[in-house]
Amino acid sequence: MPRLLIHVEGQTEENFVYRVLAPHLYRFGYSQVSTRMLGKSPQRDQRGGIRPWPETRDIIVSHLRSDPGAVSSTMVDYYGMPQRGNGAWPGRAGASAELRYPNGIEESLSLDIGNAMGGNFNPRRFIPYVMMHEFEAMLFSDCRGFARSIGYPDLGATLQGIRDGFDSPESIDDSPMTAPSKRIEALIPGYNKSLQGIQGVQDIGLGVIRGQCGHFRRWLEHLEGLGD
Repeated sequence: MPRLLIHVEGQTEENFVYRVLAPHLYRFGYSQVSTRMLGKSPQRDQRGGIRPWPETRDIIVSHLRSDPGAVSSTMVDYYGMPQRGNGAWPGRAGASAELRYPNGIEESLSLDIGNAMGGNFNPRRFIPYVMMHEFEAMLFSDCRGFARSIGYPDLGATLQGIRDGFDSPESIDDSPMTAPSKRIEALIPGYNKSLQGIQGVQDIGLGVIRGQCGHFRRWLEHLEGLGD
């Protein structure tokens, strides 16, 4: 029965793990699912970046070495990653502007952790997940359901119109001002991602989200398989 520690970017992702992801994964044999926050500030609830990679790598490696029976993962935003200088995350600087899914970055992270852990390391123990944009993308998996969930049913069609302009909810983000959260905030003044965002995800459900968000689905399936 493995233990899973997910290194998350901020409070919203932490809430998502404990309130949505953990109850699901416990059914697949995990004895513990917990988080560690990587945001620059413990109160990071907006975009603003995460810790430099060398510091993050040390945290992950320390966890993997101290708990040989554990699995480690990440849940971080592609745009929040440091990409220049000594703090750059592997693969981030070389990613093209047309990048759709950050598979290459995840592969680079896995390779770097594997090198740091040494030749006997089982790569199945580190499963990085990089959200192409941000947590709010998942809310566009069921626009009308999300709108109803937070008490704005009349906005369902407007949100669906945004979603229809992209091939996947995970693709919604063509500039810093049109990120999924920015689009929602423009429609819902005072939107609180840690409360309303999590409520929306809970009401939409993982089944719908994994059906709409292919990159998220592959991560979730990987975690499910490790829990057996």
